[in-house]
Amino acid sequence: MALLGIFSALGAASFWTYACFLWRKQTKYLSVFQINILKNLIAFILFSPVLLTLNFQTNLKEVVILLLSGVIGIAIGDSFYILSLKILGTRLTLTIESLSPIMATLVGSLFLQELLPLKVWLGVCLVSLSLIGVAFQETQTDKVGKSNFPERKGFVFALLSVICAVFAATLSRLVLTTSDLNPFQTTEIRLIGAIIALAPFVRKNLSNLILKLPFRNKTRILYATFFGTNMGILLQQNVFKILPIGLGWTLLSTSPALALLFARAEGEELNWKTLMFTATTILGVAIVFI
Repeated sequence: MALLGIFSALGAASFWTYACFLWRKQTKYLSVFQINILKNLIAFILFSPVLLTLNFQTNLKEVVILLLSGVIGIAIGDSFYILSLKILGTRLTLTIESLSPIMATLVGSLFLQELLPLKVWLGVCLVSLSLIGVAFQETQTDKVGKSNFPERKGFVFALLSVICAVFAATLSRLVLTTSDLNPFQTTEIRLIGAIIALAPFVRKNLSNLILKLPFRNKTRILYATFFGTNMGILLQQNVFKILPIGLGWTLLSTSPALALLFARAEGEELNWKTLMFTATTILGVAIVFI
């Protein structure tokens, strides 16, 4: 089962990375909030048959917890993350986000009694430090329009996004380990929570904007939603069901390293330091699971 959790986490990180690569191209046509609600709405529709398998009366408590998880993690957390990206840029935002494996491990130890051996802490710290190293490798994208004095609130938004993500993950794991709900069901319920929270922020006629998009962009939106939202969250929920939150989050946090696969496609040059930190990320993951 642990092996399934490992593959699920790496799969989720890969799907998220690919989806971000596709979503980035849609920011010319849609606002951040429009993209956020659109991806969650499409994902909800794709998984809507799952609702027929839910008994809302029997699982009312779990449904409420998962709705809260969706609001905190997907709606609020993602919004804080996007705001941080706008203020700080990718590099500095990723620096803060890289602390999430350590935070998740601490939360698992304190609130879920998931006590982990010393070698796991060593691996988690190595992964976090390596991801910080990757984040500090400045890219051409960061250099364009980047302020020399980032606003303090950008760091606050980045930290809040980490807190939201880890707290939402903890709620998901709590439900998955104490109820008979499966990852498909928990994914759909979390999407409902995110849609409810994001709906008031969509001020323009989204359907008209979508109709005006070129066909190629529409297909990219579908691909990005299916892989990044449907499969990404589904695999994430599978990870939280199988692995302790600290171990699972360590693997899920490898996205910055996996993003290097798309670096050349986005016109970025890789240096030896970035490749070295990517290698130490992989080493840290190996230490955790050996």
